[in-house]
Amino acid sequence: MTCTGCQTKVQSLLSNVAGVKNVSVDLKNGTADIEMDKHISTAALKAALNEYPKYQLSEAAHTPVLSANVEEETKSWLATYKPILLIFGYIIIISGIAATSGNNFSTLQFMRIFMAGFFLTFSFFKMLDLAGFTDSYSMYDIVAKKFRQWGYIYAFIELALGIAYAINIQPVFTNFITLIIMSVSIIGVLQSVLNKRKIKCACLGAVFNLPMSTVTIIEDALMIGMSTTMLLLM
Repeated sequence: MTCTGCQTKVQSLLSNVAGVKNVSVDLKNGTADIEMDKHISTAALKAALNEYPKYQLSEAAHTPVLSANVEEETKSWLATYKPILLIFGYIIIISGIAATSGNNFSTLQFMRIFMAGFFLTFSFFKMLDLAGFTDSYSMYDIVAKKFRQWGYIYAFIELALGIAYAINIQPVFTNFITLIIMSVSIIGVLQSVLNKRKIKCACLGAVFNLPMSTVTIIEDALMIGMSTTMLLLM
């Protein structure tokens, strides 16, 4: 494997095998740790990669689960979500500055700038590796599961929404589209979290390895809440 796109593709293919709970691919070492509900033969896992002959799979020496998961278990919540927390912090600061004029503070302006910063930033990370994002997104999004190309379209929709919020064009239409897109998006996130599937969140593309969790639900719910509030205030 040569890139994060390869890494994500292999994870996606192996995760689709019945009985596989979680797949963790190490790009540097070219290895995959597979967690299963029941034993799955190596032949069945190899078969999952048949359509993509560039990816090959063979058994490696067994590594105890405990030693494989030490780093994951010892990594704190703050360390895991540091990238997304920093991004939200910066967006909040710039939104607050833009919404303040003298002694006045505009809530509507704050939310508009926040939404612009959110969509522009998150679309940027997706654009860094569109193929990797699309593969990750197709693992849990209800639309992308059936229509893989939706991942590519979604990244450009986020970019368009970010620009629309930034220049304040057609605010009612922009917020309405945001409400629909994010409401559909949160369904797949809720299903994955409630089913306790250990998969990678694609919110920051394939750049950061963030696990799907309640943080992702809050992120989507925040966008739904803000777009709804802005529609009501208008």
